Amino acid sequence: METASLPQSIVVLSGTAASLGLLHTLFGPDHYLPFVALARAGRWSLSKTVVVTLLCGAAHVLSSVVLGLVGIAVGIAVFKLERIEAWRGDIAGWLLLAFGLAYLVWGVRQAVRNRPHTHLHVHADGSVHSHEHVHAAEHSHVHAAPYAGDAAPPTGRDSAGRTTPWILFLIFVFGPCEPLIPMVMYPAAQGSFFGVVLVTALFGLTTLATMTTIVVLACLGATRFSLGRFQRYGHALAGLLVVACGAAVLLGL
Repeated sequence: METASLPQSIVVLSGTAASLGLLHTLFGPDHYLPFVALARAGRWSLSKTVVVTLLCGAAHVLSSVVLGLVGIAVGIAVFKLERIEAWRGDIAGWLLLAFGLAYLVWGVRQAVRNRPHTHLHVHADGSVHSHEHVHAAEHSHVHAAPYAGDAAPPTGRDSAGRTTPWILFLIFVFGPCEPLIPMVMYPAAQGSFFGVVLVTALFGLTTLATMTTIVVLACLGATRFSLGRFQRYGHALAGLLVVACGAAVLLGL
């Protein structure tokens, strides 16, 4: 009778793990909004966006998995692990807020530097014409084709595009999966190690799948809209959205 109850408990916990992976991602906009905003502002390809999302999501899940396995192995009380997870969450929130503020300031600076303005050109025959252009950081030619339907060529430095994904990765290393340890891993550990592996894998895969699906759908939807003349504020708006996500994490929203 006891052996028959074990598979049933694993089945229940498996469903719980998958549901929690889905819900904690859906109701945590910090799991997907920063990727959508920064990908849009930085003109990331869809493949790059997916890779960055998966790497950050894996760091997010695995950091809590490692902590939970250590806690189970050495017998740390679950409430102590919850305190550690809360502390990690505060760090991630502050890092997200700080990064968002820095990106916002940088974005405003980029917008000011790339404000459209007019130059007059006088030719040898006495004719005069004017044209409006921006001083994009990449010094894009004024007649370059617009990017992805937007009204202005991409702005910003290549270094920012290379650094931003790694900053996000670091932030997500600190970001905890709050329900994973107390509601999934510890209950499964009462049965077997196989149960811990199974429910943890289901939680992680569901979290990654949900993050990636939302990010991809949102990015594809964003290509239907153009910011037009406000495109130069794209980085600043992305920074503002990241700030909002960081503040929401710190406020427990």
